[in-house]
Amino acid sequence: MGDISISNGLSNGFHGNGAQRKSCWYEEEIEENLRWCFALKSILHTGASQYQDIQLLDTKPFGKALVIDGKLQSAEIDEFIYHESLVHPALLNHPNPKTIFIMGGGEGSTAREILRHWTVEKVIMCDIDEEVVDFCKSHLVVNKEAFYDPRLELVINDARAELERREEHYDVIIGDLADPIEGGPCYQLYTKSFYEFVVKPRLNEGGIFVTQAGPAGIFSHTEVFSCIYNTLRQVFKYVVPYSAHIPSYADTWGWVMASDSPFTLSADDLDLRIKQRIQGENRYLDGKTFTSSSTLSKAVRKSLDKETHVYTEGNARFIYGHGTAYKQP
Repeated sequence: MGDISISNGLSNGFHGNGAQRKSCWYEEEIEENLRWCFALKSILHTGASQYQDIQLLDTKPFGKALVIDGKLQSAEIDEFIYHESLVHPALLNHPNPKTIFIMGGGEGSTAREILRHWTVEKVIMCDIDEEVVDFCKSHLVVNKEAFYDPRLELVINDARAELERREEHYDVIIGDLADPIEGGPCYQLYTKSFYEFVVKPRLNEGGIFVTQAGPAGIFSHTEVFSCIYNTLRQVFKYVVPYSAHIPSYADTWGWVMASDSPFTLSADDLDLRIKQRIQGENRYLDGKTFTSSSTLSKAVRKSLDKETHVYTEGNARFIYGHGTAYKQP
């Protein structure tokens, strides 16, 4: 759970009289005995939707930060690392991605990165929480252009229900969902049955699925990253886990990409496709970066190889924390 507190501390300049100043801090409990905190400039918004607690904070080290259910989701300074890693490997590995479905992605950053690809003709962004989407449309200026791109269709619905309702198929499906936390709205969308009976049947031949997969650090990867990887291995022939350090998350983060078609592109191939397909220059991801991201440490590789847990509705794993109890609309 994320908390905001006011604390007293010595001012930056010593004035002889022991002058004090008040500091406002955001604090997130990452684990039972580990907390992560940073100073705030201001609190821009705090409230609760039907599904989630929502905060938008202006932080001193990371700029504007979106916090949902006490978990920092995205920070202005380094969100490009997360969103470039989530989007570009899948779209670049697909020979000609035209139709994309985003599960979640309410802040608009995933859509922004997808719409930089010249090949893309249609993007469905399906988020369950209209209040989060509306708030991000109003406050996150960096994504305003994406929200008004005519290729983007915004749908407010549960992603599972929307995929089951639609008849069309997609070249790439992207899971930009909140972390699977107990009481949160998303953990059912990390299960084997969902991947097997909802996601995979909605992919075109050669289609690619990619999902954010939670913390992937040397100690934290066993929370959900390893079992999401193992669960996707039960459904798809080719599965690639990869990770990157994100400063505002205070950890390494993980993604998993899956398909029934092999991933064969070299670093040079990826660089060529970036040059041919993407408008503007990536700040984080190129061919060598992805090669590095998908080369996990020895300890994590061994752990993933030994993972046997399959994520199901009745046998779910959660990251640390608790969400607002999920309510059906």
